[in-house]
Amino acid sequence: MTTDAWFAGLSSGDPDETDEAATRIREGSADAPADWPTLAVEAGFVPDEEAYYATLREATIAAARAAVVERERADDKQLVHAVRAMDDAERTANELAERLAEWAGTLFDDAGTGVDYARELATRNPESPAEEPVVSFAGRVADLADEADDLREFIERRAPDVAPNLAEMAGPVLAARLMSLAGGLDELAKKPSGTVQVLGAEDALFAHLAGRATSPKHGVIFTHEYVRGTRSEDRGSAARAFAGKLTLAARVDHYGGEFKGELHDDLRERIETIRARGEGGDDE
Repeated sequence: MTTDAWFAGLSSGDPDETDEAATRIREGSADAPADWPTLAVEAGFVPDEEAYYATLREATIAAARAAVVERERADDKQLVHAVRAMDDAERTANELAERLAEWAGTLFDDAGTGVDYARELATRNPESPAEEPVVSFAGRVADLADEADDLREFIERRAPDVAPNLAEMAGPVLAARLMSLAGGLDELAKKPSGTVQVLGAEDALFAHLAGRATSPKHGVIFTHEYVRGTRSEDRGSAARAFAGKLTLAARVDHYGGEFKGELHDDLRERIETIRARGEGGDDE
């Protein structure tokens, strides 16, 4: 019976074997339940039951820590971190660009606005001590915007490898953003299509549940042309169709990973049918 035990063949208190014990706890199994503390004492693994539970606690903590590290290093989690960092960098760069425009306007007659102006100003040679910090600040804004661009390029390269169907259907950045909102590809794959449809619209959804607003038709998927490019009367139908296929794509990517061209063909046909309702002024 002890051959099924996680402690079989190990030495209690040996720090070099803690990782092996953690691996066995994560991956092992036994044919039937047993009085493991008593068996551990009889096998000479530990002197008493108290020592068994102390050793088990140490091993389970190590197992949990290893599982967390493994999960965070997964490719979909890297995309989640990348898209969140990209959004933070873009938002901060734009906010700082507004501050820079106000500051630069006090010194330069040709002061502009936005990140593009920050990049332009960063290349200028300051002509006075007062201009030096402004030009330096512009360089920081430009660097932050460049970092956001680099993160976007990383997402566009990696998303098709991590989730080929989702990236093809939604586009790499939206695919990564959906995974971010859900908490990862596995969590996204487990969600019903109705939840995927309103991801990113949580505030509006809570307001609706509290009776203060109507039910949202879509969340972040509105940024996709399939939804945004459909007339307002039909956006609810387009969002439902799009979310349904996104859910299927996420599940295929998570559980199989093979590219399914028919998924994308079906979605295109469905969106075309929805949009055809409005042709000739036929309002629904």
